[in-house]
Amino acid sequence: MKKFIAEFKEFAMRGNVLDMAVGVIIGGAFGKIVSSLVNDIIMPVITLLTGAADFTKLSLVLKEPVNGSEGIALMYGNFLQNIIDFLIIALVIFVMLKIMMKLSSLRQKEDVEEIKEKGPTTEELLIEIRDLLKENKN
Repeated sequence: MKKFIAEFKEFAMRGNVLDMAVGVIIGGAFGKIVSSLVNDIIMPVITLLTGAADFTKLSLVLKEPVNGSEGIALMYGNFLQNIIDFLIIALVIFVMLKIMMKLSSLRQKEDVEEIKEKGPTTEELLIEIRDLLKENKN
């Protein structure tokens, strides 16, 4: 039992497991923010444009309820809201990735410029030494 607990502790304390846990927590919080953006800001504008009181209640009735039986309806409003949620999340992730890639690119350019400012690389120095040795032999 001690070995099992030790193995579990080692597994749980690995860096990538902790990173994943942090990612899940931040992702959950991010999901709440995006859902609030969609539900509280974007959807009211869409419902104003469509004239629907509650966008999620939009439906197409296929069969009316008869004598207490349930009717059948396609609830396309909720489906459309989920599509809008997805598109906004995808857009936000796309923009964030573009920003991260741009920052990474800028950092790499700075690193290259910093290396150039420091002088020749080890490889360049070795090539120069090799060429000087060739000249001295001839």
